[in-house]
Amino acid sequence: MLAITPLKTLSPQLVDLEREASKEGFNFMRRLIEEWRNGSNRFDKPGERLLVAINDMNIVGIGGLNVDPYKPAGDTARLRRLYVANGFRRRGVGEALVNALLVGASLRFRVVRLSTDTEAAAAFYTRLGFSAIEDETATHVKML
Repeated sequence: MLAITPLKTLSPQLVDLEREASKEGFNFMRRLIEEWRNGSNRFDKPGERLLVAINDMNIVGIGGLNVDPYKPAGDTARLRRLYVANGFRRRGVGEALVNALLVGASLRFRVVRLSTDTEAAAAFYTRLGFSAIEDETATHVKML
């Protein structure tokens, strides 16, 4: 059974996700761990959250929501660091994480933006109601 829950402390299980992500060419999991350790991003500002998907006590996915650093008005969030373990893709894990992040975002933010550089991720976010945009700092946006 899949559970979506906030991550409050850095779990050793994230190292396994980071290793898998790095092998696929995704460096954002390494940045997530580094930023958590050095304190530069712990997803702890008002409205921010970092969620994990847990299956049989194992972390199989992660996703976060920050205040968008490129939009100083404060009403815009940025979806970031979404990653699902390869063996759990196309099973609703990513969608469950994004939906939980959006529910939380709607309590504080008016807009959620993100940036992706893969066609598969772009199609995934479009399917979840995000619209593609032409912007130097984001590829997709969703009004809440």
